[in-house]
Amino acid sequence: MQKGYLAIDIGASGGRHIFGWIENRTLKLEEIYRFENRMDVRDGKRLWDTERLFGEIVKGMKICGEKGRVPASVAIDTWAVDFVLLDEKDRILGDTYAYRDSRTEGMDAEVYKILPEQELYARTGIQKQMFNTIYQLMAVKKKTPELLEKAKTFLMLPDYFQYRLTGIKRSEYTNATSTQLVSPVTHQWDVELIGRLGYPREIFLPLQMPGQTLGALKDEIANEVGYRCEVMLCAGHDTASAVMAMPDTEGKGLYISSGTWSLMGIESPEAVCDEKSRLANFTNEGGYDLRFRYLKNIMGLWMIQSVRHELNDRYSFAQLCELAEEAKDFPSRVDVNDSVFLAPDSMIEALKGYCQRSGQRIPESVGELSAVIYRSLAECYGRTVKEIEANTGRVYHSIHVIGGGSHADYLNRLTAQATGKQVLAGPSEATATGNLLAQMIASGEFETLSQARACVKASFPVRLYEPSGR
Repeated sequence: MQKGYLAIDIGASGGRHIFGWIENRTLKLEEIYRFENRMDVRDGKRLWDTERLFGEIVKGMKICGEKGRVPASVAIDTWAVDFVLLDEKDRILGDTYAYRDSRTEGMDAEVYKILPEQELYARTGIQKQMFNTIYQLMAVKKKTPELLEKAKTFLMLPDYFQYRLTGIKRSEYTNATSTQLVSPVTHQWDVELIGRLGYPREIFLPLQMPGQTLGALKDEIANEVGYRCEVMLCAGHDTASAVMAMPDTEGKGLYISSGTWSLMGIESPEAVCDEKSRLANFTNEGGYDLRFRYLKNIMGLWMIQSVRHELNDRYSFAQLCELAEEAKDFPSRVDVNDSVFLAPDSMIEALKGYCQRSGQRIPESVGELSAVIYRSLAECYGRTVKEIEANTGRVYHSIHVIGGGSHADYLNRLTAQATGKQVLAGPSEATATGNLLAQMIASGEFETLSQARACVKASFPVRLYEPSGR
């Protein structure tokens, strides 16, 4: 076995430990461990159980060693915006909220009393999402100010878990940009902005770039998992890692990082913080090698996942696609980015209610519900392509669909039709792959991201969808 690396990729609905190595100039992946994740609802609050998640991280690392896959290094990526506040003894203060919690309602108005929305966007380049960390922190300030007073350290979730592994506290750049508190010019916290908002500047650690070594496992962790290795900083925001694995060596195409969320955009050498981008709700999240991900955050497969769960998972996703195709002439459409779909008690009722309020036919069958979701998503992709081309003055000929949604054959076909673009689907384990690439570049397996992407292109099958339907 050649030198290997371990990617721990944790999403809002599940996590996985993927072991990767280079063999015959191709990237090989082995899934070591997979676990479920979920938001806990307690006292009306949507929360993350960080102890349970950390237990899963260590469990998967131990299984990796038991299988004889001892990594040279390990790195963790997660979803964005959520965080912990630590006290003077490095204990978590209060609850660890999930981004779908409603506590941020009205917090945008509180932020804009201090800094107008237009100025905030021009300053950070980050789109308005009510779950952004900037609004979550305002909720802490307004509702539980004693927590901010006691806080000594602010850490995003992957940074916290890596601190638990090493005892070393660091803040990684790509995930930090999702807070809406980072300057796209300096690539560091905007401390003047943080101060104006009344958040304590001293709790924010200097930002570190992906590809740096964090440190070795603590003795107690090494003893538990059965080996010693380094912990690396990958692109801690899962979308930043996924985009690294786009099999486009020049990095000049459109992409959709397709999963619970659909992140659709391009790579840009600089942030595009103009007013038309703000009005179209585009974001400029930090990427690997100081690239920017100019993209739109689209609700994604969360909607069909929620419907499936409400139906007690008795339909596979393939069956839902078949039923949607049978109901392809059902005419109703929804705005997939409407806030009613963010965290409804019932996604089915949210879909029906939207159609009723907008004067459209109300979907009743499973096929009609599925058709509304898939076709609304594809049409949203089509509109987003036009906005990107108008805002950048460039025409794009293809879209790379990466992540779990690359397996969604029906949606990929609809996407090609709705956008008029060639769709290239794969790889599916894009986030874990990007996590591994950051470690491999740092270890000298690849010299550049372009070289790493060429390896991805040679290592994984990519399925082609033409706008004509061929």
